[in-house]
Amino acid sequence: MSTSHTDAGDDAAYTASVVGGSGFTGGELLRLLYQHPDFDVVQATSRSKERKTVGHVHPNLREMDLRFTSPADLESVDVLFAATPHGVSMEHIDEFQDAADTVVDLSADFRLDSEAQYDEWYDGHVCPEYLEKSEYALPEINRENLSNATLIASGGCNATATILGLKPLFDAGILEGDEQAVVDVKVGSSEGGAGGGDASSHPERSGIVRPYAPTGHRHEAEIEQFLGLSVSFTVHAVDMTRGASATCHLFPSAPVSKGDLWTAYREAYADEPFMRTVAGGGGVYRYPEPKAVAGTNFGEVGFEVDPGNRRLVVFSAIDNMMKGSAGQAVHAANVALGIEETAGLEFAGLHPVGAP
Repeated sequence: MSTSHTDAGDDAAYTASVVGGSGFTGGELLRLLYQHPDFDVVQATSRSKERKTVGHVHPNLREMDLRFTSPADLESVDVLFAATPHGVSMEHIDEFQDAADTVVDLSADFRLDSEAQYDEWYDGHVCPEYLEKSEYALPEINRENLSNATLIASGGCNATATILGLKPLFDAGILEGDEQAVVDVKVGSSEGGAGGGDASSHPERSGIVRPYAPTGHRHEAEIEQFLGLSVSFTVHAVDMTRGASATCHLFPSAPVSKGDLWTAYREAYADEPFMRTVAGGGGVYRYPEPKAVAGTNFGEVGFEVDPGNRRLVVFSAIDNMMKGSAGQAVHAANVALGIEETAGLEFAGLHPVGAP
C-alpha cells in the first residue's frame, strides 16, 4: 500500500487513518489531515472504492498518494477517524481501539450519555459500556475533558449549530433551562452524505425549502443533554451544498438588552479561535451566514432583541461538514493530543464564492 506524502512528511508526530474515507465527510477528513503539520495519513478505507486512489473519489486530493483499502485490514495508527454511518462504529469499536490509541468517531454512536437515550432516539446500542468512556468533541463546551481522551464523539451538525448559539445565554444566566426554545435549522444537501438518494439529487434539491424533520429530530437529544433545555426543533433542506443555519426563538422570563447579549457572547467566545459574533453590523452579511464560513472550521453567532414580544432571536451558522463534523473532529483531536488547537484548520474561506 502506498503511503501519503503530507506537508509534515516524516516529521509528523502522529499517524492517522480514516475509516469510511470515500464519503463526503471522509473526504473532508482526508483533506484536513493531508495538510496537517502533525499528522501523516497512512490508511483510508472504503468497501465500495477499495483499491481506487483517493483522488479518483475526491478530485481535490489528486496529489495524495494513497489508495483505499478494506476496513477489514486496519493498520496500527496513533489516531483513527471513523466517518461511517450510524451503527457501524458501535459494531466495530473494539477493532478500532485495537488499531489506534485514540478513536474519533463522527457518527452518532457515542454522543449521548446513556443506553436509555439510544433506546429513545435511535435503535438502541450494542455496547453501552463505552458511552461513559467517550467525550463529546466540541471544544467550546467540552475542552477540559478532551485532554488525553481515547474515544471522542464528534457532534451532530444541527446540534452543534444550535448549541453554539445558545450556550452563552446559559453561561450568562439569561436562560436557566425552564424556558422553551423554538429552533429552525436550514441545511445543505451534503448532510445527506454521498449516498443521499433521490431527495439530495440536484434536480430535486434545486430551489427548495423543504421541511424534512418537522418534529422529533435526533439531534434534539444532544441539545437537551448539554443545555438542559426543552427544544422544539424543525429542520429544512434548502438549495445549498454546504452549511447549517439555525434560527432560535427564545422567551426569557426577564427583560434582556442587546448589551446583555453582547456581554454574554463576548465572555463566552472572546478567546475561542473559531468563533465569531456577527450581530447586525454593516455590509451585506449582517448576521451569521453559512456562505461566509464554507470550507472553514469557523462558527458564527448573532442575535436580535424583539422587546415587544419579549423574544430573543439567536442565529448561528457553520459548515456542516467542517465545524459540524470533520473540522470539529480534527479540532478535538488536536486538543486531546496536546497539538496547537488551530493546526490544520487555519483556512479562512473564500469570497466571493458560488452556492456553498
